Amino acid sequence: MRAATAIRTIAERELLRYVRDRGRVFVTVFQPLMFLVVFGSGLRSSLARSSFGVDYISFMYPGTVAMSIMSVSFFSTISTVWDREFGFLKEIMVAPVSRTSIALGKTFGAAIIAMSQGLLLLCFAPLVGISLRPQVIPAALVIMLLLASATAGIGLLVASLVRTVENFGVIMNLLVFPMFFLSGAFFPLTAVPTWMKIVSSANPMAYGVDALRQMLLAPTAGSGLMPLLLHPASLDALYLLAFSSVFVSCAVLAFSRRD
Repeated sequence: MRAATAIRTIAERELLRYVRDRGRVFVTVFQPLMFLVVFGSGLRSSLARSSFGVDYISFMYPGTVAMSIMSVSFFSTISTVWDREFGFLKEIMVAPVSRTSIALGKTFGAAIIAMSQGLLLLCFAPLVGISLRPQVIPAALVIMLLLASATAGIGLLVASLVRTVENFGVIMNLLVFPMFFLSGAFFPLTAVPTWMKIVSSANPMAYGVDALRQMLLAPTAGSGLMPLLLHPASLDALYLLAFSSVFVSCAVLAFSRRD
């Protein structure tokens, strides 16, 4: 009971910190929309009709949602480094709760923030010509939560191993861009070199984008979507569940040992 209360309290603190930072909320909403407008509009005419079975902006949209979830969950875990530098982490470490509860609270807080961000971006679906079916939204939320948990686990693992905000930022940049560009958000992974397929097969973003693309585009794209898909959505979800379980466990272990 005490552990559950601690997890909830830490997660609520992360949520309140995010909501009160209006500039951060604005940036995390604006950035994926900027990607969608700039890259989508710029590449639409040259790529859509020659190699895609669906409109290119619609094709990019699930990847943009996944990118936002990844970025928000990654950088939400930076609070662990901030708390360490400003001494707050020492204060909660002496509280009568386990370090595992603290780590899980931070991970779940980051994951919930990121999932909420993804849910907010779903509201923009009609603007890019995507009609969302109500029955699809719960399944999409599950995928978004699994993807957010997986990337939050990676973020907390890094935050537990580094000591400064600068180092955290450098490592996150090294992870974010390869994971995004090898996720299939910009181009289908069904027609890429073998080495790229092998690397992307370990990338949780690729599975999140693939599952979201199936759920969000299937009603409008129909059979034209099939050549662009990698796996059944259930397999994507299973991989994300396994990946998030492993990395959240590693993050909790690293947090408990180092702090």
